[in-house]
Amino acid sequence: MKLYTKTGDAGETSMADGSRVGKDDARPETVGTLDELNAHLGLARSACRDEVLCGRIKQLQREMFVLGCEVGLATKARPDRPELLVSEDMVGRLERWIDEATAAVPPLTHFILPGGDETASRLHVARTVCRRAERRLVALARSASVSEPTMRYVNRLSDLLYAWARQANHTTGGGDAMVDFSSKT
Repeated sequence: MKLYTKTGDAGETSMADGSRVGKDDARPETVGTLDELNAHLGLARSACRDEVLCGRIKQLQREMFVLGCEVGLATKARPDRPELLVSEDMVGRLERWIDEATAAVPPLTHFILPGGDETASRLHVARTVCRRAERRLVALARSASVSEPTMRYVNRLSDLLYAWARQANHTTGGGDAMVDFSSKT
């Protein structure tokens, strides 16, 4: 099988439901942003030295395909295969992971600067891409069917990536770089 199909040469692409839409349509734009997020998660995982965190990031990467499937089917009825759906259980798991990571670090008292050790920095980049994916999803939901669990999942995911970045910095001893608005440096 060849990698190229030539079916997108005119600026259209096929969606999971079999429809063809412009490559700039809200669905491929959202799927593309989720794909970009998945690549950044992979980059964060490549720098990760914590076996549990690495496994969890890999699980998130698999779930990016579930989100992509939901978005690709956003104008049709949801599939009857539960493994292709974002569930409330998945959202609840993200919330538990956020609570775990938050409990492992000092409470927030200021805004923090994204950065720190390599894993934390890559998680911060993934967080910002996740926020963009959420904005794309919100825009898509104005014209297509997007499930409530999918919306909640993406919102919680960005919070989780923030919590993990803080935890990674704390674990390596660097901690958070607080924003000091009174300083000019």
